Amino acid sequence: MDRHTRHVLTGSLAVPLAPAEAFRLFTAVGERDWVAGWEPRFPTPTADDATPGTVFETGSTTIWVVVDATPPERIRYARVTPGDSAGTVAVALAPAEVGSTVTVTYDMTALSATGDQRMAEFAAGYAAFLRTWEDEIATFLAPNR
Repeated sequence: MDRHTRHVLTGSLAVPLAPAEAFRLFTAVGERDWVAGWEPRFPTPTADDATPGTVFETGSTTIWVVVDATPPERIRYARVTPGDSAGTVAVALAPAEVGSTVTVTYDMTALSATGDQRMAEFAAGYAAFLRTWEDEIATFLAPNR
């Protein structure tokens, strides 16, 4: 039996909005506002994309399911890319002096040798990945965008 790697990666970013306003930025539909090329596809219509049980797809093979959510404090997704990786992505929002501190935790297990390599690269660049989120959100929120 092949053994693959599990990565638990946690980091934080600052968002200059209170949690009640920032929460939407971390939903499938809300990410469209600030993530270039993010186009979630919903197999069934949904009025609230933060409702547990909501399913959407991204890219050519990644499937996401909202596992649980307590707006505006947290949302957690199951994320599966067949043959590559599976796990959860949790986003927790807490009030900060200016806006929110958003803590993002990827708890992912590789499903193949290719997944092991991709997850190792993702882990090595995780802090930079979250800085990119922070920068992209700041650009989206800038007054003269």
